Amino acid sequence: MTFKTRRAGISRRQLMVTAAGVTATGIVGLPGRAFAADPIKVAGIYTVPVEQQWVSRIHKAAEAAVGAGTADYVYTENTANTDYPRVMREYAEQGYGLIVGEIFGVEQEAREVVDEYPDTAFLLGSSFLQDEAHPNLAVFDNYIQDASYLSGIIAGAMTQSGNIGMVGGFPIPEVNRLMNAFMAGVREMKPDASFQVSFIGSWFDPPKAKETAFAMIDNGADLMYAERFGVSDAAQERGILAIGNVIDTQADYPETVVASALWHFEPTLNAALERVAAGDFKADNYGVYSFLKEGGCSLAPLGTFEGKVPEEAMALVAEREAAIKDGSFTVEIDDSEPKSA
Repeated sequence: MTFKTRRAGISRRQLMVTAAGVTATGIVGLPGRAFAADPIKVAGIYTVPVEQQWVSRIHKAAEAAVGAGTADYVYTENTANTDYPRVMREYAEQGYGLIVGEIFGVEQEAREVVDEYPDTAFLLGSSFLQDEAHPNLAVFDNYIQDASYLSGIIAGAMTQSGNIGMVGGFPIPEVNRLMNAFMAGVREMKPDASFQVSFIGSWFDPPKAKETAFAMIDNGADLMYAERFGVSDAAQERGILAIGNVIDTQADYPETVVASALWHFEPTLNAALERVAAGDFKADNYGVYSFLKEGGCSLAPLGTFEGKVPEEAMALVAEREAAIKDGSFTVEIDDSEPKSA
């Protein structure tokens, strides 16, 4: 494991008073107005390097909060699932007011830890919704299906063969919903499109993702959906296009990555910090802050592909984006495992 610190410019005494307290109703939070101006002690616990797509968004938002003076931030990366509960306990014992991370591999164990520290607020990525039995645990996920759908429209306009390869980490809801939304967007422009779908069984194994992508390209795919690192490398080497996920990698693949569905964690984290500061943090679903209308996701600029995507597709993207924001169009949240078709 690797421990790192990102601190705001405050004193040791101020750090101590930012630990969370318990209200009379048992809901976790700070005493509110008395300490609203003090940075909240935030600890991040990640199972992968902070460079990994998904975790990098949390890390970036936390560092932005440090810059804004609303958080004092430390983190641990490359934490094995077997160590995760221990690290949670260590940070809780040290008085951190808000602990963020991802517990997809330790759902039950994490909830046991949460119950041991009712004075600590936990904001954790999870496959499950909030549970009032754990009042100090709020959950989130990257519900960026809106942006994934829009990127699919572009992909549908850019594929020539209609054969698209899709490489994911694990077939769990947070991956499935993005793939399904992307496929729905593709079909807006290419109703007869076919998809090759595979999962590599890892959140961070670029070589395996690359080899899986090569196999799909050999099987006729002329555009790849890069849910994992390594896929765009394969697309670049074979001279085909790719669509990115969560972060914008076009600068690294200027002739390959046409567009990306971006995740912005800032609205999620800022909402949690506000609740902790106000003293009313509680079990809740923070996934809604990832929606397009909340500013939690967006379609990356086309950059090098500006003017190269058919006008018809870009007109539909603009139309649907506006409709999603005003509520007249809703992208389906489909958590079922996508299949090759």
